[in-house]
Order: sequence, then structure tokens, then C-alpha cells
Amino acid sequence: MTDPIFDRNLALAATLLCLSLSPSAVLADGGNVWGGTSKLDPVQTLIDDENFAGAADELQKLLADEPNDPDLLNLLGYTHRQQGLYDDALAYYEKALAEDPEHRGALEYLGELYLQTDRPELAEQQLARLKDLCLFCRERRDLDKAIEKYREAKS
Repeated sequence: MTDPIFDRNLALAATLLCLSLSPSAVLADGGNVWGGTSKLDPVQTLIDDENFAGAADELQKLLADEPNDPDLLNLLGYTHRQQGLYDDALAYYEKALAEDPEHRGALEYLGELYLQTDRPELAEQQLARLKDLCLFCRERRDLDKAIEKYREAKS
């Protein structure tokens, strides 16, 4: 049987160590926010330029070779959501989560989709799932902030 206090302290120490590293030390490719795969560099550029339709086209090409890649599916959901294509976005997020039920990015973006479509209770469910997965992750923080901002706007 393990000591819960020791386990908690060990987890905290590991988290603090990771937080002390520079982002380039944590990411395999030295800083690519899309997970270190150079094949996504053109997609990242299109998204940065807010060319979401172009990014979706590029992602579709990549998806032809990797139809079950949850990262590609999540990004397709994101690009469709940014274009206001909420039903398509929902379908891609659901496919991403079917492939990886713990995909933090898909959980965050799905929660944001629910906020955009005035379903905050479903966004809260995604936040609860993120809380089960991670203590300090960016996706949890971002969705929590989005929910707070949504509530403030509705009050």
C-alpha cells in the first residue's frame, strides 16, 4: 500500500519540475505547439492567419493518411467551430474523443463549443472530465476561464 501523502508530494514535485522547464525543453521539437509534428506546420500557419477553411482543407489531406488520429480530428473540430460550423465541429470532437477519451484538447474545445451554443451545463461536464485528468493543465485552466467569462456575460 502506498502512502497517499507521499504520492501527493511526489506528484507536486514532478509538476513543479515540469513548470520550471522552458516550453522548448518540454516540447519535443523545440516549441511547436501542435505536439512536435512538422507536418502540422502549414496548418498552424493557416490557423495563425485565421484561414480556418484553408486549415481544414490541409487537415483533411492529412486525415486521409491517418483517419483515426485524435489530434487531427480535434483540430478539424476547432477549424470548423471557428467557421461557425458547429454540427461538423461537434462530430469531429466526438470522433477525437472516441479515439482518445482523455484527449484534453478535444475536451476543452468541446466545452467551448457548448458555451458558444448556450449549453453551459455540458461545458461544465467537460470541465469535470478535465479536472479528473489533470491538476494544472492549460486545457483545464482555459475552459474554466471560458466558463467564468460566459457566466459573467450572462449575468
